[in-house]
Amino acid sequence: MEKYSPKIDTYIEKSQDFAKPILHYIRETVHEFCPDAEETMKWSFPHFIYKGKNLCAMASFKQHCTFGFWLEKEMKTMQEITQNIEKNSMFSLGKITGMEDLPSKPQLKKAIKEAMELTDMGVTMKKASPSKTEMEVPDYFQSALHAHPKASDIFKKAAPSFRKEYIAWVTEAKTEATRNKRLEQSLEWIAEGKGRNWKYQKK
Repeated sequence: MEKYSPKIDTYIEKSQDFAKPILHYIRETVHEFCPDAEETMKWSFPHFIYKGKNLCAMASFKQHCTFGFWLEKEMKTMQEITQNIEKNSMFSLGKITGMEDLPSKPQLKKAIKEAMELTDMGVTMKKASPSKTEMEVPDYFQSALHAHPKASDIFKKAAPSFRKEYIAWVTEAKTEATRNKRLEQSLEWIAEGKGRNWKYQKK
């Protein structure tokens, strides 16, 4: 993994013109306050990794950008910043369409430092407890779906059993690498309208 990944350069370059300065600013701010941060692409959008753990992530779409922290539910700073923002999945800062939609630099610094401290303390994302009828979708699964509108739309409309099979398959992975691989495969199949066990279903 690299401090500055060429894949992130390419991602930003391919983004809409309005998004480029926003993404560049977020990227440089993360590196400024978290010098040990490394970059990687997960689920088709940029992630910043700190000590082997997901710290935060950003993404760009046709009309807006998003940015959020992996452990934001545990972060007092983010709760203060996002009090009056309409949230969407893990990207708690809502739809960012211009630099003015971002928190101030001191706020971002405080949030990044808090996220690092939580990671240093060994805090992890809490697993959602499944209900009897419907399994709750983990934040990282929601985030990946959010970056794939087609898969997200199909997943939302699918039967509980369809959703449950994919959630179980991904969350039962023993390692993060396996989980990431399964999640990417799941998104591909979901976008095609295929159930988790489509290979074994009678044609």
